[in-house]
Amino acid sequence: MIRLLLFWSSIGLILYSYFLFPFLTFLRGKFRQQPYRSQDITPKVSMIIAAYNEAEGIGAKLDNILSLDYPQECLEVVVASDGSNDGTDEIVRGYAAQRVRLLSLPRQGKAPALNSAVAASTGEILVFSDANSMYAPDAIRAIVRPFADPEVGGVAGNQVYLEEEQKDATSGEKSYWMFDRKLKQSQSQAGNAISATGAIYAIRRSLFQTVPDGVTDDFVTSTRVILQGYRLVFAPDAIAYEPIAKSSSRELGRKERVITRGLRSVWTNRALLNPLRYGYYSVQVFSHKILRRLAVFPLIALFLVSPLLWWRGSIYRLAALAQFMFYGFALIGALFDDTRIGRQKQFALPFFFCLVNLASLRAALNIMRGQRIDRWETRR
Repeated sequence: MIRLLLFWSSIGLILYSYFLFPFLTFLRGKFRQQPYRSQDITPKVSMIIAAYNEAEGIGAKLDNILSLDYPQECLEVVVASDGSNDGTDEIVRGYAAQRVRLLSLPRQGKAPALNSAVAASTGEILVFSDANSMYAPDAIRAIVRPFADPEVGGVAGNQVYLEEEQKDATSGEKSYWMFDRKLKQSQSQAGNAISATGAIYAIRRSLFQTVPDGVTDDFVTSTRVILQGYRLVFAPDAIAYEPIAKSSSRELGRKERVITRGLRSVWTNRALLNPLRYGYYSVQVFSHKILRRLAVFPLIALFLVSPLLWWRGSIYRLAALAQFMFYGFALIGALFDDTRIGRQKQFALPFFFCLVNLASLRAALNIMRGQRIDRWETRR
């Protein structure tokens, strides 16, 4: 009886996390739309960048920002160098005459660097960006348009792969980002996007609150907009191009770090889990940020219990065989990673799925051990 209960409860959690919740979100986006006003405006914008040892690309990043189609007198750039020792500071100083301000700080971590940069900025709208992401020419114009609506407090931009690297990304990674983008658009249409990505997002300066250590800064900063009674919407035409990880081991480490900090972030903003106050948005956060990140546990339970139910009927045998086949394809994807065989969808998708869930498992163990990730070494 316990085995049957474990089997069917695991099936239910997996189906809800990966299929039913997205389906409900897409339905809401289609039939319960909440439009917001959007128009061309040019408020004063402060671009906030926290950088650690970014000498290899910070010059190109600043050139990109300064070339954007936005009034020069309405754009300032603040770079908080978090103890960089590779020449990053010297490169940024070379742009001092072009509205770029350097904060040369001791090594503290990203959160204190962001807090210092915001304190030193003057813009009405704060745009946060990663040091290695490149913006489309009209990205800032696109991301400030929704602020024409006084109910909008934050705008999540659209992170995409650099075009020349599309062929190098696994099919699994590309499929995930395409799906996530559509999900975000539906969430935004029906109320609020769950959160923003660090490559490109913006909030009203008046809504910024100090970022604590050990959390995902983009999640905490963007969702605090909702905590303060404003909307967080998605702007698909505000595009930031970002490179991808060049190895699976590096991507595994990055995802482990992101999910560890992400789970801590949900706890920090746990008030958002109250459906009596935040309605379906609470369901979104719980389903997407907790259940899906912890789906690795019902996946493990299902894999272990299915063979034990082999003699109970064909449905259990089919479940066991389907899992063995799926994880076998994932193993092929891992063994032939970065080859033509490994990039085929039947192998790349299962491999990416397993990579993400392995990262989730390691992140959950980090949380259980009380392990924090406040800073890390940049590996471009």
